[in-house]
Amino acid sequence: GGFGGGIGDVFGGLFNRGGAGTTRTQPRRGQDIESEVTLSFTEAIEGATVPLRMSSQQPCKACSGTGDKNGTPRVCPTCVGTGQVARGSGGGFSLTDPCPDCKGRGLIAEHPCGECKGSGRAKSSRTMQVRIPAGVTDGQRIRLRGKGAPGERGGPAGDLYVMVHVDTHPVFGRKDDNLTVTVPVTFAEAALGGEVRVPTLGGPPVTLKLPPGTPNGRTMRARGKGAFRKDGTRGDLLVTVEVSVPKDVTGNARDALEAYREATAGEDPRAELFQAAKGA
Repeated sequence: GGFGGGIGDVFGGLFNRGGAGTTRTQPRRGQDIESEVTLSFTEAIEGATVPLRMSSQQPCKACSGTGDKNGTPRVCPTCVGTGQVARGSGGGFSLTDPCPDCKGRGLIAEHPCGECKGSGRAKSSRTMQVRIPAGVTDGQRIRLRGKGAPGERGGPAGDLYVMVHVDTHPVFGRKDDNLTVTVPVTFAEAALGGEVRVPTLGGPPVTLKLPPGTPNGRTMRARGKGAFRKDGTRGDLLVTVEVSVPKDVTGNARDALEAYREATAGEDPRAELFQAAKGA
């Protein structure tokens, strides 16, 4: 966790030190917390609310965060309650560091609390319901402001950082904001064309028109069926065609293929390959 504030706090602490009314302790920002979550592929695309169990330093319940078992800590005489001490940096300027005696709290316990040993902080565990936005990617680090450890003396809470891990899907893949899927088609569909039903993630299938002479590996696009973007729109579903070759061909199907081979005997699909190899 940090100590909050900016350059104004630094110079304010220097120029106000030692005068009347300067012994009030400063608010202290809570610690940042890091956690991890594993989502299914669908949860990452559509968003999900997940429970996260986290451990952090929070105000000690035994002493109400004062660090003193009687609840009456005194102002640190070293930093006069500011939690910071000045150090020279040359050039006529001074910078500040956390006070080494009170560890930046501004308070010292005369009678240290037995639970927190005078620190005013104790380890605490809690479970939070965290909303993971739609469209997150594997390895993405999400920052949730104000969801970290509570601050001290009215200081703001820290932030929660969540590292997201996404499981793979047996059918769909992802490329940026687009989803990907490989769809097998028959030789007849690729050669003659036709309509092919394609599954979508979490929605009804879509039908794509396969033009005659579609080569193996061609990619077509189903618009608006991909992952969510930050602006709420969706990417596309990229559909790659894979010509399926049957393992066994018998009966009329075999006769038809034999007839097709005879009808196309004069065609050599590898002619251009060898021509290009000679030219190189």
